[in-house]
Amino acid sequence: MNPYFFGFLVPFVASLLLTKRKSEKKRGVPVDVGGEPGYAIRNHGFEKPIETYWEGISTLAELFEQSCERFAYMPLYGTRKLIAREMEVAADGRSFEKLHLGNYEWKSYADAFKTVCNFSSGLLRVGHLKDERVAIFADTRAEWQIALQACFRQNITVVTIYASLGEGALCHSLNETEVTTIVCGRKELKKLIDISGQLDTLKHVIYINEEGVSTEVSLAEKCTSWTVKSFEEVERLGLERPVEANLPLPSDTAVIMYTSGSTGMPKGVMMSHRNVLAVVSAVTTIVPNLGKKDVYLAYLPLAHILELAAEAIITGVGASIGYGSPLTLTDTSNKIKKGTQGDASVLKPTLMTAVPAILDRVRDGVRKNVDAKGGLAKKLFDIAYSRRLAAVNGSWLGAWGLEKLLWDMLVFQKVRAILGGRIRFILAGGAPLSGDTQRFINICLGAPISQGYGLTETCAGGTFSEYDETTVGRVGPPLPCSYIKLIDWVEGGYLITDSPMPRGEIVIGGPNVTKGYFKNEAKTNEVYKDDERGMRWFYSGDIGRLHPDGCLEIIDRKKDIVKLQHGEYVSLGKVEAALSVCPYVDQIMIHADPFHSYCVALVVASHSELKNWASKQGITYSDFSDLCLKQETVKEVLQSLAKAAKQARLEKFEIPAKIKLIPEPWTPESGLVTAALKLKREIIKKAYEKDLAQLYY
Repeated sequence: MNPYFFGFLVPFVASLLLTKRKSEKKRGVPVDVGGEPGYAIRNHGFEKPIETYWEGISTLAELFEQSCERFAYMPLYGTRKLIAREMEVAADGRSFEKLHLGNYEWKSYADAFKTVCNFSSGLLRVGHLKDERVAIFADTRAEWQIALQACFRQNITVVTIYASLGEGALCHSLNETEVTTIVCGRKELKKLIDISGQLDTLKHVIYINEEGVSTEVSLAEKCTSWTVKSFEEVERLGLERPVEANLPLPSDTAVIMYTSGSTGMPKGVMMSHRNVLAVVSAVTTIVPNLGKKDVYLAYLPLAHILELAAEAIITGVGASIGYGSPLTLTDTSNKIKKGTQGDASVLKPTLMTAVPAILDRVRDGVRKNVDAKGGLAKKLFDIAYSRRLAAVNGSWLGAWGLEKLLWDMLVFQKVRAILGGRIRFILAGGAPLSGDTQRFINICLGAPISQGYGLTETCAGGTFSEYDETTVGRVGPPLPCSYIKLIDWVEGGYLITDSPMPRGEIVIGGPNVTKGYFKNEAKTNEVYKDDERGMRWFYSGDIGRLHPDGCLEIIDRKKDIVKLQHGEYVSLGKVEAALSVCPYVDQIMIHADPFHSYCVALVVASHSELKNWASKQGITYSDFSDLCLKQETVKEVLQSLAKAAKQARLEKFEIPAKIKLIPEPWTPESGLVTAALKLKREIIKKAYEKDLAQLYY
């Protein structure tokens, strides 16, 4: 037998058997539960929700201390050394900050524990009282985690706040929780000084030592009544005058996490140690081979529960955390000085988390790079990708065995180098990931993506795609800590009796469901319910359907449904997801006015794609804003959107009849999207009120 054919045949036959076995596997199974009638399932491997993976561990403080004892001399926190900070001037005169970063410098588990204990004692020595709250207002970094764990050792509740939060939401969060001490970075300290007159209870500011922070420190000392100390000063105070630990109970509130607020002011979700530990334990049970050989790249906001839980998992198994940022992630990231390696290239992580917007950017970046090279490189990539895609989709004509290895070596190895070349697992959360992106990342990076579904109110816990699950568009079976229940939403036409699959609003139950919203009993009672068996449930507002193998698929959202003039229902989120694959689209918001028969869209245009098109068409323009205003540009994007809509089988009334092209991206700093890059729909509508009105004129 031809050895090439044999190398192809064996993996193919094995894959067929494996695919058959996977399709028969029940990942979620029905379960009898209390509360409102519905269709409920649990994880196939756990009859009851798991609360802890580690015997004798019931709080996050205990888990951290145990890991620091067990893995004392292993590296825990890694931070890149800043060599130089430079300003580069672009051709249009604008200045951009570029960083020259060195290697990672590591703090061991034992050293981290000493720092945590000292900082914990130091907090009390600067005057913080045990029944008061501490806020952490900084970018993701080692000091963030050290401050968090230090508070846990004294049973101090931590208020987490997105570093990109606007002034109004920041004041609301700090005043509502009556924060007296805040740990912050340089740019956050500047924000605090600007609103110092509006902060009612703040007494102590602990700043993280960064280059140039002395200017803000002097200003704070001069203009406010706060006690201002550096992170190192507080640590030194605790070292000189240690205080005995006051460890929390499982039911104590660990964190009040302020959601990024896609509608109105952010709400503070109260999470107990029991809540967060349940999710940490559940994920640890189902991700295979997690251990001290793993290296995790941390760059998402720690004020987001996805990142906070992920870092707790990494610490629990003795792995290492290397800190980076979205702007220094790769060699071509915006803040990386040319010739300097990005975080992933230096760290070479094995694990990472990502939100769909980040993975979409990786996908788009790779595609643009391939298109720019053109010629043989592009042809090779296109062939390799189509061959591997056929295999992933189950075709015997796809690339298997030796051919797969060949394409990996010739083509995909270069792509994998973008994230260090060692990634073996990616957890995607925040919002459903498109099937196109999931397949692309899986093929190009050679790493499985586990799509998770959860909310801040459930500590990011709900469902989780298992390691061997290769289907796209679904978010997996229930986590071992959760029950998933669908209940009828009659108004929207989603019923648990629907055929071929039950559909309805997703309700999540289990020890990971949080206490509720801080000082907001009315809203808490609206979406949280305790059943007659003592199980706590959270009503998500998301619409899902359950597949026969017990995996969940998100198909709609109650809040995103708009009824048009003639009675048709438009799901804004569904249409946005379908049209976001259009190459001219960086971001898109669909708007539907109930008093009209059609919908419209605001489209943040892709600079590179639109400029390439204009160049080919011979269209002249003064700047990108001018290009976005041209009628032929709008017509081209509309046609491209219509093509994407046709591929997604959207109804005619779901396709935007008119669009407005937006030249500038929507960023968390602009206040138009959350830190997880979700649309702040109401704020965008207000910001573009005149444009939307004009589209309906």
